[in-house]
Amino acid sequence: MPRYFFNTRIGDELIADPEGEELRNPDRAWEVARAMIHELVRIEGVENLMRAVLEVTDAEGEIVLEFPFAEAVLDDTDADDDDIPVTKH
Repeated sequence: MPRYFFNTRIGDELIADPEGEELRNPDRAWEVARAMIHELVRIEGVENLMRAVLEVTDAEGEIVLEFPFAEAVLDDTDADDDDIPVTKH
């Protein structure tokens, strides 16, 4: 199974995910990224993270997807994110 890393970029600062998570495909990585953003916004607050982007990379360091926090917050089709494990860093 491929390993994905969930790195948070705020401006020029990158907060790296050193462990990553094995997931079945990029679609599942998108679901985990979305759940992770919702959790971080809930904890940290919207004001601090609206310019942040979650960069999901593969084991080779290639960016698989970029998920702006603002996009996740504005997405009003909330599924139940409680059952999706979230990588914390």
